[in-house]
Amino acid sequence: MPYLPTIVLAAIGLLLLLLLLVRTVKVLRAFRRTASMVATNTQDRAGLIRARTAALRVAFAERRRSPENQ
Repeated sequence: MPYLPTIVLAAIGLLLLLLLLVRTVKVLRAFRRTASMVATNTQDRAGLIRARTAALRVAFAERRRSPENQ
């Protein structure tokens, strides 16, 4: 039975490979979740900046028109 140690080593190698694969998938899932949260937060902040910029444009436009009406 000289093939028995080879089979045992192959089985252990497959188990280790499976364990590493499961850990890698967990890490990638956590990374994807974190990247998604960062992207969402960045988009929200960019939207707020765009809204503030638009509000400032409107305010400046109203201030410019104000002396014409007086």
